Amino acid sequence: MGSWSDQSLYRYCLLSLYIIGPPTVAALSFIQAPYGKHRRPGWGPSISSSSAWFLMESPTVFFTLLIYRFGQHSSDLRSLSLISAFLLHYLHRTCIYPLRLRKTSPPSNPKTASRFPASIALSAFAFNMLNSYVQARWVSHYADYDGDRWFWRRFLGGFVVFLAGMAINVKSDLVLLGLKAQGGGGYKIPRGGLFGLVSCANYFGEIVEWLGWAVMTWSWAGLGFFLYTCANLVPRARATHKWYLQKFGEDYPKDIKAVIPFLY
Repeated sequence: MGSWSDQSLYRYCLLSLYIIGPPTVAALSFIQAPYGKHRRPGWGPSISSSSAWFLMESPTVFFTLLIYRFGQHSSDLRSLSLISAFLLHYLHRTCIYPLRLRKTSPPSNPKTASRFPASIALSAFAFNMLNSYVQARWVSHYADYDGDRWFWRRFLGGFVVFLAGMAINVKSDLVLLGLKAQGGGGYKIPRGGLFGLVSCANYFGEIVEWLGWAVMTWSWAGLGFFLYTCANLVPRARATHKWYLQKFGEDYPKDIKAVIPFLY
């Protein structure tokens, strides 16, 4: 697994993580992925949202675990600490979040059941395959732990940021799922947590998480993932913020930002 061909593949995949960022920003500035509040017809077959989330996030668990064990640092405590943080987020996103979503979106009524375009789920599956390879291979094989005397200080600092972001992300998801569970039809203004400051507190939490990851790994791999997260979520947050303003008009607080508290 440490051959020249593997190094070439890794460099290509890492470069791809940076290359796809700008087109993602450009595309999402005009066309939003058609799920959730931005759902619309014309995107082919759809599946339940809970199934879609499980499908598209699953590579971050099974592929990460597959790749990780072949790394030369797979038994190193530093490598294990990093991959445990990565898996902490994605075990929640792959297993726990879809179950919660399923409970709040029972498929008993096909007209109101939450649906997700299969094409979008498959594209997210492909990205997560790419990113899982890049992150797991770096952590388990290509990182230079022996030459990094600042590792534990940086890891602890980044991990605090990561956990704070995850707490915001999970709490915000629970607020949104709680609105779904209330029923009654239609969308409601989310309140509580950081929703008093930004329209997309869940996205803000995820951005903070992967900023912490970039600090923990101190690598081009971690930075690339953080930048792509911003490229993907910031335009969607802007579109969602605009949707809230149009939907609720004067009832929506005017001092709330889209995704970054007090800034944007």
